[in-house]
Amino acid sequence: MQKAGLQQTLTQTVKLSPSQIQLIRMLELPSIELSQRINEELQENPALEEGRDEELEKDNYTDESPDDYGYDEGGDEYDDNSRDPLQNADFNYEQYVSDDETPSYMLNQQSSPVDEDRREVPIIGGSSLIEELKSQIYLTKMTKPQRHIAKWVLGNIDDDGYLRRTVEQLVDDLMFQEQIQVTDEEMADIVRQIKGFDPPGIASADLQECLLTQLKRKPQTETVELATEILLNHFDEFSKHHFSKVIQHIGCTEADFQQAVQEIVHLNQKPANAFSGTVYESQRETIIPDFTIEERDEELFVSLNTGDIPELHVSREYSDMLEEYNAMPKTAQTREAAQFIRNKIDSARWFIDAIQQRNETLMKTMTAILKFQYDFFLDGEESSLKPMVLQDIASRTGYDVSTISRVSNSKYVETRYGIYPLKFFFSEGITNSDGDEISTREIKKILQELVDNEDKRSPLTDEQLVDALGKEGYPIARRTIAKYRDLLNIPVARLRKSIC
Repeated sequence: MQKAGLQQTLTQTVKLSPSQIQLIRMLELPSIELSQRINEELQENPALEEGRDEELEKDNYTDESPDDYGYDEGGDEYDDNSRDPLQNADFNYEQYVSDDETPSYMLNQQSSPVDEDRREVPIIGGSSLIEELKSQIYLTKMTKPQRHIAKWVLGNIDDDGYLRRTVEQLVDDLMFQEQIQVTDEEMADIVRQIKGFDPPGIASADLQECLLTQLKRKPQTETVELATEILLNHFDEFSKHHFSKVIQHIGCTEADFQQAVQEIVHLNQKPANAFSGTVYESQRETIIPDFTIEERDEELFVSLNTGDIPELHVSREYSDMLEEYNAMPKTAQTREAAQFIRNKIDSARWFIDAIQQRNETLMKTMTAILKFQYDFFLDGEESSLKPMVLQDIASRTGYDVSTISRVSNSKYVETRYGIYPLKFFFSEGITNSDGDEISTREIKKILQELVDNEDKRSPLTDEQLVDALGKEGYPIARRTIAKYRDLLNIPVARLRKSIC
């Protein structure tokens, strides 16, 4: 019989200090969400107070654990020579937070003066499309139950402004989600009224219905009537650019057909875009830049937007209470009360330290981006953008690539030329015929210009685009051209052909 023996194993575990956990969460928050997070913490932790405390709480309370972030002994300044604040011997940030959403190409291959004066940052905002559509419900003669159903139907409209679900599907989903039973006829009537809302074409089931709805609202001239006939009876052939067949079937002249086509191409294929305004407004209802880049004395400086972020300190009252309990005779009750107060103070200090370290990490990262893309911030020309990947900024700041990725996520910078997401400045690069490294964004811009200026009667094929870019000094493969076309939403040459 074999006797059981003792075995010794060595395992390595990931340990997170409370400060590191706070910092991980803070790094990803843009300014507007950080302000909300601070308000939540102020409500939850009575040991955290808003405003400046002239005498540091460390005079009354000593933390036995060392600071985790590379501050000096005074606790006020950050050591630039320290490692990434999210890295230590027991902690691997990449193991804690996966980075699957970071494109693989970004993983290959100091500080300017800060303006101490707080400044108001412009806000881009407005009501959403759905809110606008909801307001139009009250202009109809719908009953209160019908208005409730109509608001629910609006939630099924996609980002392009289409309602791609059938009446039967809407009826079933309404019953399943809201436990409201309506007939197909009642639902169809509500959908019909919504399709009469502005912008024209909203809630259409498909592109054909969307375009026909817009034509129906136009004055019914001969050209509009011909365009309506083309879309109503010959939509498939027209969408495939078989124009000669459409002309033959209708029996119209080429000149009349050209006028009808011009009427059609000026219609809005995505009715939601007519309301959304800029690209950024369609993505977010409100954008508050996290950074501002200004020019002073022919130099560019970056500042962090802290307009709505209050100063914080540990409550003096709680620090005094802790001293009082520590001086009392040690009983179960006093130890429990002292531990409660100590936990609240610890939590407040960790929260304050995390915000301070977040701001310093963001500033150091943005300063590195400013220095790397200095020419762009001077002239605002996309051609001035240099190829830049996450590793470029990581090597300049000493932070991990994952840290740079989190800092860049959902952050915006205000410049003289507009507001840009930080991710805008990261791109791949290729080498041109002169041996210079060129951003792929510049290649896409040239490709777009070639397509915009081509003869639409004989549009450039991918092979011809390869030759044209080659003459400009950009050796691009055909499959790369196809890839960039897809990214720019440029159809193949056959679908770009026009008789007009």
